[in-house]
Amino acid sequence: MLIDAGYGNDTGLRTEITALGLRYVAGIGPNTSVWPSGAGPLPPQRGRRSGRPPKLLRRDGEHQPIAAKALALGLPAEAWQTITWREGSADWLASRFARQRVRPAHRDTKLSEPRAEEWLLIEWPHGETKPTKYWFATLPQAVAFDQLVDIAKLRWRIERDYQELNQELGFGDYEGRGWRGFHHHATLCIAAYGFLIAERGALPPSGPTAATRVPRSRLPEGYRPEAPPIRPERHVPNSIATLRRRLIVALARTLPRCPCCNEPIRKIRRIPDY
Repeated sequence: MLIDAGYGNDTGLRTEITALGLRYVAGIGPNTSVWPSGAGPLPPQRGRRSGRPPKLLRRDGEHQPIAAKALALGLPAEAWQTITWREGSADWLASRFARQRVRPAHRDTKLSEPRAEEWLLIEWPHGETKPTKYWFATLPQAVAFDQLVDIAKLRWRIERDYQELNQELGFGDYEGRGWRGFHHHATLCIAAYGFLIAERGALPPSGPTAATRVPRSRLPEGYRPEAPPIRPERHVPNSIATLRRRLIVALARTLPRCPCCNEPIRKIRRIPDY
């Protein structure tokens, strides 16, 4: 599970994800407190003969966690490696990274056992005066360094998908106020987006070079070359806009009520091509 720093700073959320048996790569802030490898909170203090024995972890003046930024600034030069993770629009993307095994230390004095170790991934690009990004990752200890970086950098795909959902499929056009209507709207948009991605992947260069050629769409009746038609996608049966609309309408017909107005959906015998 990939989480940005807006949610990754929530210790409770990360704890619940781990309790579900899932792994995460979560962005965090530079002031997040951690225990370096080999360090940790003190065990519970020995109790007296009477009363309940203490169970909570503790700290003292010599046992204190440090901020992720302070840990990064104290790393030796050999801890940093230049790693390339994907091809950008102009060139391959690369930056300097370091990783350390740490224990999250946020409010661990309220726990009876220290948290498990996980990866702390740090990015310090060339030319910057300080590290710029930090991640917690519960990936296996044997994960390769470049694979860890590649997974952490997958956030760009999520942002790109979200942008295309808003711009191409109307995900951001929902104006209702009910959760049920928004859930139906989001489900239809994501289903349509998944269909379009599958169709895109079947064409070269993503798909096989011997893929079936798509037949050329017929021009609408009354088409005049000297006068471009208005909204031509409404008159081309095989256009992306028409296929998207037909898919959404077909999915919507399976619902008993409209996700926006909650009115019963009329059973249409035929979906128009426009």
